[in-house]
Amino acid sequence: MFKRFRSVSMLLFLGGISVGVAHATPSMLEANVVQQSNVCKGVVKDAQGETIIGASVVVKGTTNGTITGFDGDFTLESAKKGDILEISFVGYVSQEVKWNGEPLKITLKEDTKTLDEVVVVGYGVQKKANLSGSVASVDKEQLQNRPIQNVSSGLQGLMPGVIITGTNGAPGMDSGSIRVRGTGTLNTASPYILIDGVESETMSSIDPNDIESISVLKDAASAAIYGSKAANGVILITTKRGSTGKSKISYSGYVSFQNATNMIDRLSSYEYASMYNQALQAEGKAPRFTDEEIQKFKDGTDPLYPNTDWYDLAYKTGIQHRHNLNIAGGTENVRYMGSIGYLNQTGVLPNAGREQFNARTNLDMKITKRLSAKLNLAYIKNAYDDASSAYYGGSSDQIIRQLNLIAPWIVARYDDGTWGTISDGSPIAWLDSGMKVTRDNHNFTGMASLDYKILDCLTFTATGSYVNNMQNYTYFQKFIQYNANKASDPNSLDERYYTWNRTNYDLLLNYDQTFGKHNIKGLAGWHTEKYNYKELTAYRKDFPNNDLTDINAGDAASQTNSGYTRELAMLSWFARVNYDYAGKYLFEANIRADASSRFAEGHRWGYFPSFSGAWRISEESFMEGARSWLSNLKIRASWGMLGNQDALSDYYPALNTYNIGATYPFGGALNSGYYQSSYKLSTITWEKATTWGVGLDFGFLNNKINGSLDFYNRKTTGILMQVSVPTEFALNPYTDNVGSMNNKGVELNIGYNDRWGDWTFGVAANFAYNKNEILDLGGADYLDTGYNQRNAVGQSINAYYIYKTDGFFNSQEEADAFTAKYGNPFGAGGFKAGDLKYVDTNGDGKLNGDDRVYTNSTEPVYTFGLNLTAGWKGFDLSLMFNGAAKVARLFDSHEVYGAFSGDAGHPASIWKDAWTETNKDASMPRIFTDTNSPSSSRSAQSTFWLQNTNYLRLKNLQFGYTLPKSLLSNWGVENVRFYYSVENLFTIDNMKISIDPEATSQRLSSYPLLRTHAFGVNITF
Repeated sequence: MFKRFRSVSMLLFLGGISVGVAHATPSMLEANVVQQSNVCKGVVKDAQGETIIGASVVVKGTTNGTITGFDGDFTLESAKKGDILEISFVGYVSQEVKWNGEPLKITLKEDTKTLDEVVVVGYGVQKKANLSGSVASVDKEQLQNRPIQNVSSGLQGLMPGVIITGTNGAPGMDSGSIRVRGTGTLNTASPYILIDGVESETMSSIDPNDIESISVLKDAASAAIYGSKAANGVILITTKRGSTGKSKISYSGYVSFQNATNMIDRLSSYEYASMYNQALQAEGKAPRFTDEEIQKFKDGTDPLYPNTDWYDLAYKTGIQHRHNLNIAGGTENVRYMGSIGYLNQTGVLPNAGREQFNARTNLDMKITKRLSAKLNLAYIKNAYDDASSAYYGGSSDQIIRQLNLIAPWIVARYDDGTWGTISDGSPIAWLDSGMKVTRDNHNFTGMASLDYKILDCLTFTATGSYVNNMQNYTYFQKFIQYNANKASDPNSLDERYYTWNRTNYDLLLNYDQTFGKHNIKGLAGWHTEKYNYKELTAYRKDFPNNDLTDINAGDAASQTNSGYTRELAMLSWFARVNYDYAGKYLFEANIRADASSRFAEGHRWGYFPSFSGAWRISEESFMEGARSWLSNLKIRASWGMLGNQDALSDYYPALNTYNIGATYPFGGALNSGYYQSSYKLSTITWEKATTWGVGLDFGFLNNKINGSLDFYNRKTTGILMQVSVPTEFALNPYTDNVGSMNNKGVELNIGYNDRWGDWTFGVAANFAYNKNEILDLGGADYLDTGYNQRNAVGQSINAYYIYKTDGFFNSQEEADAFTAKYGNPFGAGGFKAGDLKYVDTNGDGKLNGDDRVYTNSTEPVYTFGLNLTAGWKGFDLSLMFNGAAKVARLFDSHEVYGAFSGDAGHPASIWKDAWTETNKDASMPRIFTDTNSPSSSRSAQSTFWLQNTNYLRLKNLQFGYTLPKSLLSNWGVENVRFYYSVENLFTIDNMKISIDPEATSQRLSSYPLLRTHAFGVNITF
């Protein structure tokens, strides 16, 4: 009955804008209607006999269409006998009906695709309706046609509980960090990633056009089948495969233009020089610039007194283009998919860029009635460059840092070709030199499997896979003579080779049988893997010039080299049982046992069980009366235990090892030897994460409205961490399973999809709350993690521990009274009017380190996303938003806000609103030189400098147009779509200055996030 409550105004609106002469008619008294010449009439109902309002009725291959009226009736003019009519409505299976000239009675069947949709899970697939664990999924349409450099950044905001931070614009190095339901360890917390069942350490290189779907296993019930690798969540990527039918060739390509999203507005040379003089004079020092020099800065006519825009000189418009060609098809016995892709990106900094070539083929072969085979092959060549400096070189870090720091009155380039510098050098000289770091990566992945159907209900699968990855790192640091008075360090070459390979073997036995209303599935498996790693480095300096870059050209006396190999092995067995009764009562149990070479004998095996159940209430007979509006209602509950063997980077954490390269005196000479630097416990073992959760899945109005609600609680115990030792111990701290941490939260996912005639509309929203708390640190109260962050018992991971402030001193008398009462632990010239006023938080009458407070962390507590879609005929529009809240970051204000420190300082424009006697309602404290104030962040980090980095971002906007099929049929083309897509169009935040809220570098020396405008086309033949 809910179909009858559709908005009358919306119905009339849609009917009015329908193209063609078709229109909705008044209600019919009977289903059979009187035929008029070239006028087709009829009624559309559902299986229960209820009329469907707003169903689309269109003559196939034309724009002649209408929508059904209040009684499900329609009238379609200009129709011809023999026309094929397409009837569709959201939540129902579309039908094609041939009009024979008589009135039509059409019955649409409910579309159960939403419930029958399969989701990729560990070692198989399951119907979405039968899931009892928490699994989130993304399909290919949500990633394709977006100008993203990597898949991980494209997933931001699409799934609740999947947090992706730290993405930026660095070519090839912009993947960011991924957290599933928060950070559950003090160590490596990245999820386990598999592509077509083969472990991959990253999603950065896979072509989004090759992806069919992505599933994220978020709870222990769904992830326990992966045991010791699943504590931080599991991401399963499935690539496209061929299907039976004629070959289809598809091309996707775009070209895009990229610019930095945020650049800090900084003082001009005239403003900076004037304010710097005032600050010097306020401190009793002589001004640096004369009035004549100040005037020259203001006039801007003397090239020796410039107003250098360092950002404008360095940052350019980057161009990125991507192309993918795909062919797929097959027969009953052989199905195939092959694709090749190419990506080229020029960075927004000179000398930075990326070039990637990728190829993939997936084959499915039916050898006999019972024997089938699969073969997957993939190759990726991914080479990317990063601009580099000649001062602490090897990355663009110092370039971007100096662009923030260097004063605008420094000449960028002199007429004679030399460069103006500060003590560290010149960022423009570094860019002009063409210096860069090159990382040339080659990755091959091969997988072959055989399926043998022993019985109709029993299948045996044998799978083998091999992955090989190699990176050649090359960095030649050039010698630069900046000017007659300054030169860089001597030139040098740093070359490295990193290689690793992994071999996996899996044996699976799958059972699937139905006994009346009882459905039973079983899985038993065995897994083994071997991982090998090798690293080799070589270094020389003092090359004859910057053109001879082979390592033999360097000074042999300066050479150093190093290298080592490591290996890991793992053996596992696992099992899973699924049971359901009549699709209403669902149960699943998993068990996995893993043995890792990381641990000593007696501690290698870990056992990871899980249990989950669900009740589909909507399938009960007592819900019969609600089925007209309630499509799905399911309650889920789960419990499980997972492990984390990748918590440490040490390949042999339980084995005492010795360091070579030591020397000791003996016999009057220094002799080579070895030594033990740290003590290792042979009893260490797996970190364990125990998770329980409950969930609710729901759908209304034939699943036009659908969603899920989850609550989870995850406790990680036995966290591997260093245990403090007394100095008498003589060795470094040892590692033991002593820490614990808790994450608990709520996730909500809700969507709405509908169609009215030629119009479609969809909304998908998600929200997640995660509270992280450290429970135990092996007896310690806290561990400092750097830059005023701590891991402390009772606090979230990486919480800031800083002083609290309460405005400014508005007079010198107020400042003096404060000093007399509380003292001044910071020095820096003493408190003055306009300085930050610190709070004695513990009320002991003294201001000291005990007054620091814990504040928000860099880990967001709230994350959310919103996806809006709309379509009309061939036009489509989508907007994707994502955001985070209750998250903060402490930037180095000395460099980011800028300091009045002469040549190596460039204050932001916000300092124009600094405190003065005439501007006491100011944004910033009084101006001071360098660090000569207790307000300086280098005197004391405080809540004043802590940035609230909450934000809401329009992550993607896309507008497309698909050409009518009637135009394409004569060209042999099946589909053509043109589109415009933009990433990171705008951001709403509360930042004090123009900093991207997702920036992760404390001193803002990492690549900025990019705004990307793309123009693309999809063609299918």
